[in-house]
Amino acid sequence: MDNKFTIRQAKTSDLDRCFEIERTAYAGEEAATKDKILCRIEGYPEGFIILENDVEIIGFVNSGATHHVQLSDESFKELIGHDATGEHIVVMSVVVHPDYQGQGYADQLLSAFIKQMKGLNKSDIYLICQTELIHLYAKHGFIHLGESDSSHGGLSWHEMSLLL
Repeated sequence: MDNKFTIRQAKTSDLDRCFEIERTAYAGEEAATKDKILCRIEGYPEGFIILENDVEIIGFVNSGATHHVQLSDESFKELIGHDATGEHIVVMSVVVHPDYQGQGYADQLLSAFIKQMKGLNKSDIYLICQTELIHLYAKHGFIHLGESDSSHGGLSWHEMSLLL
């Protein structure tokens, strides 16, 4: 079956599927709440892109912009401190539904997201990730900055950045 794929900006009507993906793909407290996802869609739609096939949304990337990066700041996940004019982007989720993982969709999302942020004239992108995902981001040019002070979801994290 030849599926057609589209990458587009998220809309509030995507909320339920995005929350389902977030809840299914992330363990426990690591997953964002439905309210946080809605806040991100409404608060910074240009930093929230989704990948969909001809049937459903497969995955998404969401973020916020800031003038001061503090990756361990939990309140930023609710866009507290977000400023759309900020030159720095902080990614909160890069997530693909488990049914579609391991098929290169995260790479498609990351490539499109990086292109979008360059188009918005952002200077860099920051994120935190689990150890097993460092290589995924490194493939896209992200540099490993070291272990993070964040204990989000009770897990240990690594900080990474990409100069645009």
